[in-house]
Amino acid sequence: MTDRAPTPGPPPEPSDRLPVGLDDPHYAAFAWARFRGIMAWMVLAAAICVAAVIVAMAHLQGPLHLVTILAVIGGVGGSVMMAGLLMGLAFLSSGSGHDEDVARIE
Repeated sequence: MTDRAPTPGPPPEPSDRLPVGLDDPHYAAFAWARFRGIMAWMVLAAAICVAAVIVAMAHLQGPLHLVTILAVIGGVGGSVMMAGLLMGLAFLSSGSGHDEDVARIE
């Protein structure tokens, strides 16, 4: 009996590898559900921010025109949603292993 460790064989073929990250359907479903949860919270945060800005503007300036209200919804709500979307995608990319895949490209 020898104390030598067995020599490793060749690396597995790409078809033999188990799916990782979003390539795995079960993990992809979990990751996208988590992303949708983040976005649901961001919709709530955006609605609260829009309502707060409309109330503050109405208090300072008096009654607001429809165009002003739509501009606040688009500007404030859109900004909050865009920030949530980009951060959610960053979390999705990091949590699913896509950030590490960049280093494994051959």
